[in-house]
Amino acid sequence: MRAFIYKLHLLLGLAAAVPLLGWAASGFLYSIPNAVEGGVIEKIAAERVRISPAEAIESANRLAGRELPTTALTLLMKDGRPQYQSIGGLGADSIFIDAETGVAEFSKPPTARTRFFREAHFYFFAGRWQVPLLLILSAIATLSVLTGIYLNVVYWGGRLLGRRRKQLTEVGDE
Repeated sequence: MRAFIYKLHLLLGLAAAVPLLGWAASGFLYSIPNAVEGGVIEKIAAERVRISPAEAIESANRLAGRELPTTALTLLMKDGRPQYQSIGGLGADSIFIDAETGVAEFSKPPTARTRFFREAHFYFFAGRWQVPLLLILSAIATLSVLTGIYLNVVYWGGRLLGRRRKQLTEVGDE
């Protein structure tokens, strides 16, 4: 039984490790400026911000032609200008609102490299199979952890019991 669980644990570990490695590697690349997005991290020029967050959301709604369910509004420096980025309600697209003038525009389509890493990191190239794949990989990882716990309990339990038996036999011999 222990040999079977050991082999199962190895196979489950490999099955869980491959997607985890891909996710970690793509996330690492995302954390390096200019590696994927091609942007530069700049300090926000707060003195140049003339538009309030509420006005930025109104501008985004006007551009979209409807009231958007904005889930995030971020102030950042883009191309040397303070801009709000409104996310939500447009799928993967977002709207940039110039924080000085209030002019809103849809985000430009991402480059092929950025699309590749987004697919790798966030969707694992799974498309509509993303949720079932995530559930399957989560189950595999859970089984790997459970078999690892079992193997540790058996190993260390045997060692501790063996040591205890040895102590008891030594005491009995005296």
